[in-house]
Amino acid sequence: QVQLVESGGGLVQAGGSLRLSCAASVRTFRTYTMGWFRQAPGKEREFVVAISWSGGSTYYGDSVKGRFTISRDNAKNTVYLQMNSLKPEDTAVYYCATSDVFTTNGREYDYWGQGTQVTVSS
Repeated sequence: QVQLVESGGGLVQAGGSLRLSCAASVRTFRTYTMGWFRQAPGKEREFVVAISWSGGSTYYGDSVKGRFTISRDNAKNTVYLQMNSLKPEDTAVYYCATSDVFTTNGREYDYWGQGTQVTVSS
């Protein structure tokens, strides 16, 4: 069983920054692709970014490219999402998830955290 706990969400003004963390309670963390997704009220879940098990490969959604940066620390079983130049349209609940494959498809992610709210005011 994999448990994921996100933290770091909050309220920030447009143009500001936040850093999200996702801590995993699994010894095999280093074998998983980690992904971040988000869901805004009334909208479908959206892929944000994925990072391969080694950290050597990343893939960003077009809406966050150049503003967000994903990283991971396998020694700490933690993945991070640094979010800069935040916009009101980034407002959503952000979820981290694990997958056995490097993918942007949410259906291929097996375990999900409970989510953390990010609100960007204009």
